[in-house]
Amino acid sequence: MAHKKAASGGVKQGVQTAGKRYGLKKHGGESVRNGNIIIRQKGTKYFPGKNTLMGRDFTIYAIEDGVVKFRTMTGNKRGKKAVDVVPQ
Repeated sequence: MAHKKAASGGVKQGVQTAGKRYGLKKHGGESVRNGNIIIRQKGTKYFPGKNTLMGRDFTIYAIEDGVVKFRTMTGNKRGKKAVDVVPQ
């Protein structure tokens, strides 16, 4: 019979999970095509702007060919960041 207490929170000890590959996939000034993923994110760190849409998992993607441009929003979303695709 063991007389040592088990370490607390031992459910995930020693288990390493792979990263989810979130983040920017296309940077400002890069050209994108229709359907290209621009950002993978958890929640709305960035908001979709002109010629972009947001998927169910908060992925922002282009709906037109063009160049990626980041901007700071005004109005009731002041200070938040938005992503636009500017047609060439």
